[in-house]
Amino acid sequence: MDWRKKEKIIKYILLFFALSSIIFLTGIVIVLFREGLPIFEKVGVLDFIFGQEWYPTYDPPAYGILPLLSASLLVTIGSMVLAVPIGLASSIYISYILPKRLKTFVKPAIELLAGIPSVIYGLFGMKILGPFLKDIFGLPTGLTALTASIMLGIMALPTIVSLSEDAITSIPKRYRDASLALGGTRWETISKVILPTASSGIVTAVILGMGRAIGETMTVLMVAGGAAAMPSSFLKPVRPMTATIAAEMGEAPVGSEHYQALFGIAIILFIITLTFNVIADLASRRFKKKVSGQ
Repeated sequence: MDWRKKEKIIKYILLFFALSSIIFLTGIVIVLFREGLPIFEKVGVLDFIFGQEWYPTYDPPAYGILPLLSASLLVTIGSMVLAVPIGLASSIYISYILPKRLKTFVKPAIELLAGIPSVIYGLFGMKILGPFLKDIFGLPTGLTALTASIMLGIMALPTIVSLSEDAITSIPKRYRDASLALGGTRWETISKVILPTASSGIVTAVILGMGRAIGETMTVLMVAGGAAAMPSSFLKPVRPMTATIAAEMGEAPVGSEHYQALFGIAIILFIITLTFNVIADLASRRFKKKVSGQ
């Protein structure tokens, strides 16, 4: 077979897979909005988002997701408080302090954390971290927003460390050499030259880490406590949006208001995650322009 024909065949095969992924994504979005939009017509968008009671099986039912939305944001922010400092410090250490021979082992080991099934993290949180926090704070249960935040922070670490390290490493070596040649210390070079230049890439890593945390399902279902109430403290049980969908979808009759409300939650979650990804993409493009322009 002529090489040009082979090239055309490969081109069409790749085009088919590229288009199929777009078609699948479009189909998912269509189904998501088709099933979820009716609840906004029945309840109202503002009442659905800002309602403070989630009682889908009561008579009459209440479909206010503010407690669920607040729980998702609470555990996501809590996870970032843990993951960002540790992840950024780890990426700086791996990039500029750790010997190259050790770097080839340490970075892949951190990235392996992303391959651990979320149910394993959930089991760890239930059996080890939860009872530990329960004893420390004297709580009736260790399954709280704090437990979920810690576990999500650990799960977001590989994303933040890997992408931040890539952003820091991509800074041209001449910047560091110029700073050191002018008398700057290693810390001054990192804090005043490297980090500001890599800031857009680091922001991208943090935002993608937040997307990873807010979209996690199994771990928060197992360790957050499952209380669909307005969160008042990190030491109280909560129920994020993803956990609600996973816990109740099997009980909701297809086509019912409860079923549509769960898809409505999925729409809100989809919009939040999409926003995170768009912001991360814009930050990534800005970082690439900054590095290439300089």
